[in-house]
Amino acid sequence: MSEPKAPTPAPGDTYKGWLFKWTNYIKGYQRRWFVLSNGLLSYYRTQAEMGHTCRGTINLATANITVEDSCNFVISNGGAQTYHLKASSEVERQRWITALELAKAKAVRMQDLSDDSGDECPTTPTSAGQGGGNSRNSEVQSTLRTLGSKVEDLSTCNDLIAKHGSALQRSLSELEGVRLGGETSEKIRQVTERATLFRITSNAMINACRDFLALAQAHSKRWQKALQAEREQRVRLEETLEQLAKQHNHLERAFRGATVLPPSQSNPAIDNKGSAPGKGDASDEDDENEFFDACEDVQEFITVPADPKYHRRSGSNVSGISSELGMDDGTTSLDEQSLASNPESPQSQEVVPVRKRRSRIPDKPNYSLNLWSIMKNCIGKELSKIPMPVNFNEPLSMLQRLSEDLEYSELLDRAAKCKSSLEQMCYVAAFTVSSYSTTVHRTGKPFNPLLGETFELDRVQESGYRSLCEQVSHHPPAAAHHAISQRGWTLRQEIALASKFRGKYLSIMPLGSIHCMFEKSNNHYTWKKVTTTVHNIIVGKLWIDQSGEIDVVNHKTGDRCHLKFAPYSYFSRDVARKVTGVVTDKDGKAHYVLSGTWDEKMECSRVMQSSRGGENGAEGRQKTVYQTLKAKELWRKTPLPDGAENMYYFSTLALTLNEQEDGVAPTDSRRRPDQRLMEQGRWEEANAEKQRLEEKQRTTRREREREAARTSNPSEEAEEVEIASEPSETTYKTDTDETFSDLSLSTETLHGSHPPAYSSTHQDNYQAMWFERHVDPVTGEPTHIYKGGYWETKEQGNWDCSPDIF
Repeated sequence: MSEPKAPTPAPGDTYKGWLFKWTNYIKGYQRRWFVLSNGLLSYYRTQAEMGHTCRGTINLATANITVEDSCNFVISNGGAQTYHLKASSEVERQRWITALELAKAKAVRMQDLSDDSGDECPTTPTSAGQGGGNSRNSEVQSTLRTLGSKVEDLSTCNDLIAKHGSALQRSLSELEGVRLGGETSEKIRQVTERATLFRITSNAMINACRDFLALAQAHSKRWQKALQAEREQRVRLEETLEQLAKQHNHLERAFRGATVLPPSQSNPAIDNKGSAPGKGDASDEDDENEFFDACEDVQEFITVPADPKYHRRSGSNVSGISSELGMDDGTTSLDEQSLASNPESPQSQEVVPVRKRRSRIPDKPNYSLNLWSIMKNCIGKELSKIPMPVNFNEPLSMLQRLSEDLEYSELLDRAAKCKSSLEQMCYVAAFTVSSYSTTVHRTGKPFNPLLGETFELDRVQESGYRSLCEQVSHHPPAAAHHAISQRGWTLRQEIALASKFRGKYLSIMPLGSIHCMFEKSNNHYTWKKVTTTVHNIIVGKLWIDQSGEIDVVNHKTGDRCHLKFAPYSYFSRDVARKVTGVVTDKDGKAHYVLSGTWDEKMECSRVMQSSRGGENGAEGRQKTVYQTLKAKELWRKTPLPDGAENMYYFSTLALTLNEQEDGVAPTDSRRRPDQRLMEQGRWEEANAEKQRLEEKQRTTRREREREAARTSNPSEEAEEVEIASEPSETTYKTDTDETFSDLSLSTETLHGSHPPAYSSTHQDNYQAMWFERHVDPVTGEPTHIYKGGYWETKEQGNWDCSPDIF
């Protein structure tokens, strides 16, 4: 909030500053620019609106000013208008109250003087065409006649004072020459009379002077006010004309150079998303949409259309970007030729699969969930032993959900073909955002994998890649993922989940890094995932939001892309689920600006020039203004299949993940019986099977611990066996034991004082089958890396080495 000019502005000064104005219960307090001038308090949405659009005005002459607390105050004029305002501090509020009280007193005085003058100088009604000029001339003539009569009174009083003063002087002179005797009393009487006449005349002179002065002051203030109003009107007209001239010039240049940004880039708030739920609400006083007027400073930069010269210049290097990125008219950028041939999106190209995959699963049963019926059957049991029913789940495991990150692998295929690392970074950043597009309606909880459970996704014939996931730990729960493509890229990650339950919502924080390597350029990218929040856990309809920041780093070139996922807010007028980002080189110079939403699409615009400026943020820092070219679409979400609302809102890829396939490992998630029963709609049997699997995992872990104890210290074998046989088995709860106590576990409870994926020793006494634990050479973090052998074993058809977990 900008500082006001002074605590007590002088009469005639204009007082300006930022205040928060209450709008409604949806938007709450909104930041507005207020201007106090000539007894009128006006407000605008931004300072730029002062020249053309006033949002409201209240006359302080008839208004009441009430202080509510240290920062809040109310201005009301009897019910017609009421402003509930809030200052940033108590000192700021007191400055505004002082300025408002002074302005109100001045306005009341001016109104009273105007009314008195109007009574003394009535004017006859005039016609509509001559009313203004004739009324003003008649008022001036009447005022001049009144002032003339007052001057004549002053002249008369002056003559009387001179006459009676001379007589008084003569009487005093005669009094000095009088002898003491009978004449004394007569002379004294004459002097007293003359003195009385002089006093009366002097009082009349004083009264006439006071009337003249009051009348002159009253009309002088009115004339000054009229003159000031005319000057301000002239300034406003000049500013409006200047702004119109600038707009006209900009439109001419935009028309000649065809540089107008598309609506999705120039103003995302008016993007065609009104039909989708939660896609932004119109303000109560908005007749146009804008960016940066929410209380929170969501976006740290502003994009504007680049100058047309950047569209026409050839062979230049204005912003430091090499010519290979498409500065010339004859060179296309971001694979523009393929975009032109397929304007929808890269992933919309139809790939004819060798194998026909299923496109439907059994509809989700309409089973009502009664929490009391679940809880009453668990009375007397430990909280950690109350099983989570499959009613909360979806018929996929966490490993399969992890494999869904590859739904838009075409983005990595395009990135592998890019010659420029900055261009490649744009596609990698779009890929990181696309992995969240499947979560917008997916409120069901995936099955927690069993320790040693695997999931393969072989799409070599369709998309050129195949991936493998394995649950490598359950204390803490962690899954390793490795995918390799014939089209020149490799993806690997180890993800562990930490959760925090806050009553109304559940926050899920993925821990661990994702690596993407490109074979041709040897570029190595890493990034982390943002926080997923599930709202209305207890009451209301569940809905999911993604929030946080992602830094995609190219460790070879030093390029970086900073992505910001804006959390949903009732008070923001920005589009919901908004994502913005900037691609910079190793020197911090911006080359591309990314924008879009994580549930629909992402676009990028090349930066031609950047500068510091624009409206200040919430903390007083200036935003960076980027001049950009026309936006190019990087990614657009593929529509969900028909009837997806009855199939857990699964995407086309998700529908095929649990499809039966021959030759997969015995530990594959497709072979998990409780998950298969739930998909078939047999939920009661699925719950029973789920409890059986959990108990089997507890038994397996006890055996593994006894074996580890026997190997490390045979003398303590009996003691370990006794401890392992105790009926209270909370210490043996595995990652598959989905209990109600899980919801209340904080990050510290789940993982101690260390991040889950980076524990120095393995608490499970378990060695993963297909992954080995190493220290990552790029990030320095301990992680599981694929050691090979799975696909060779599958070709041989010999799974004797696989454990029996189902």
